[in-house]
Amino acid sequence: MAEYRAPLKDMNFVLQQLVGMDDISTLPGYEEATPDMVSAILEEAAKLAGEVLSPLNVIGDQQGVALNENGDVPTPEGYKEAYQQFVEGGWGSLQFDPDQGGQGMPLVLSTPVMEMWQSANLSWGLCPLLTQGAIEALDANASAELKNRYIPKMVSGEWTGSMNLTEPQAGSDLAAIRSRAEPEGDHYRIKGQKIFITWGEHDMAENIIHLVLARLPDAPPGVRGISLFVVPKYLVNKDGSLAEKNDCGAVSLEHKMGIHSSPTCVMSFGDQQGAVGYLVGEPHKGLACMFTMMNNARLGVGLQGVSLSERAYQLAVDYARDRVQCPAPGDKEASKIIRHPDVRRMLMTMRTLTEAGRALTYSAYGSLDYQHRGTAEQQAYHQARVALLTPIVKGWCTEVAQEVTSLGVQVHGGMGFIEETGAAQYYRDARILTIYEGTSGIQAQDLVGRKTLFDQGAAMDCLLNEMLESVEIAQQGSERLKAIAGELLSAIESMGQTQAFLLKGAKDDINLAGSLSFNYMMLAGTVCGGWQMLCGASAAERLLQQSGADTDFCDAKLATAEFYMEQVLPRYLSYAAAATGGSRSIMAMDESLF
Repeated sequence: MAEYRAPLKDMNFVLQQLVGMDDISTLPGYEEATPDMVSAILEEAAKLAGEVLSPLNVIGDQQGVALNENGDVPTPEGYKEAYQQFVEGGWGSLQFDPDQGGQGMPLVLSTPVMEMWQSANLSWGLCPLLTQGAIEALDANASAELKNRYIPKMVSGEWTGSMNLTEPQAGSDLAAIRSRAEPEGDHYRIKGQKIFITWGEHDMAENIIHLVLARLPDAPPGVRGISLFVVPKYLVNKDGSLAEKNDCGAVSLEHKMGIHSSPTCVMSFGDQQGAVGYLVGEPHKGLACMFTMMNNARLGVGLQGVSLSERAYQLAVDYARDRVQCPAPGDKEASKIIRHPDVRRMLMTMRTLTEAGRALTYSAYGSLDYQHRGTAEQQAYHQARVALLTPIVKGWCTEVAQEVTSLGVQVHGGMGFIEETGAAQYYRDARILTIYEGTSGIQAQDLVGRKTLFDQGAAMDCLLNEMLESVEIAQQGSERLKAIAGELLSAIESMGQTQAFLLKGAKDDINLAGSLSFNYMMLAGTVCGGWQMLCGASAAERLLQQSGADTDFCDAKLATAEFYMEQVLPRYLSYAAAATGGSRSIMAMDESLF
């Protein structure tokens, strides 16, 4: 089985031609992100991903992790050494503030780098992904003292971070959490149990910084009474050295269908005297603080959908190029299966969905850079833009990953059902993506409720206008490009009509928003994916007019855009029809009849 090969051409193309890396590099503090620097960083990251992390992927899946009698979780063979290379290379510091030990690069530049980690080894890559989110949450909400104590070591990668949200009785309903925090001098004593804590315990770093949701004694009920605390595995002295172990740790690990080498822990806080924790942000405002990390993680999980899709596609292409079976149309003897039209259909579907997801996800991350460093006008626009795109990226890209990894198994035929080929692992690993950090249903309800109904469609209208501008530009190109743009125009109009149906009907039907939300999200993702494919086709045509253009790459971009418009985009018709079908048939049957 071939190891992962980072798609550097497509990554650079999306950054430079679609996201506008040249413009982002002019934002204050990003001047060092030159094209040469960007290419050099991606090339070095590709080496670590392909040569170090990828070979550990199968090993980790087979060995898994276990909690030993001392409460420790040894990681699979090679994981600690790989993480040490990650730390020594400064990879965890890429996008963070130089004052905190970071390199000060744009967040969008870290996006393909993160994609590489997740493609090469999703289980391993979850650890730095969560650490990044924890840093963001602390940086946005913690006191200067807490920032200085924890962030530099987390940026360097010496310490990792975890997110401790839900509990056995709570699930997605965080209003039901029961963990308590009792004040004691300059800190609090945390007591409670958390479940589904990714990388809550491991041996790759010397300390783990847990962000924990808990209730103060005077907390009001529900989500309004949740506070956020930083609870280190080992307490930290004033000089930054490690002190005694805190009263917290893993008490068991979950046995999962995928991501076997990522420890998913049941964490216990305060089995004895209570775990020492420090308040982050204001009392009872913990959920708002944690949303910084949750939103970061949701985009990151959307990126994981792209990552696993890419890996499944590469494996399927390699197999299709080698596997000989049955004569293809026009051949007299058995052919490599890549010549068969139905195999081509599957491979093209996998490729176009992956490329569309990559471009859309990078575009969302680019908005974060403008939100942080742009002018006041840019910040306001991109704050609304990335808020809207987050549930689309998380929801659509992870749902797409289910299809792409399943097709990867199908391309292999019976061999895809056999673990030795590797296709099954990506299918198993991908299944969690539509669940953790908020299920697809939660993302869909967020898109409909907080991101559409709340502002009466203002942010979505802005996005639709962006798409229409891209169509207008494309219509000035070749006949081929005009045809691609024409296909997308109808889908954009349908998106606008479906939004109008929602805004009008939700006032009188309490079940409408929840009934149409999933199809609305999938409609939005399908249309946005088509938009990005159109932008890619337009850029490819521009590049073909320049001397020295990579004609094979550009021709492939035009071909994949055409395929998307003809074979994938028509899905918008069914999503729109189902969404505008309303709630009647969904809610008609009495619950006793289920």
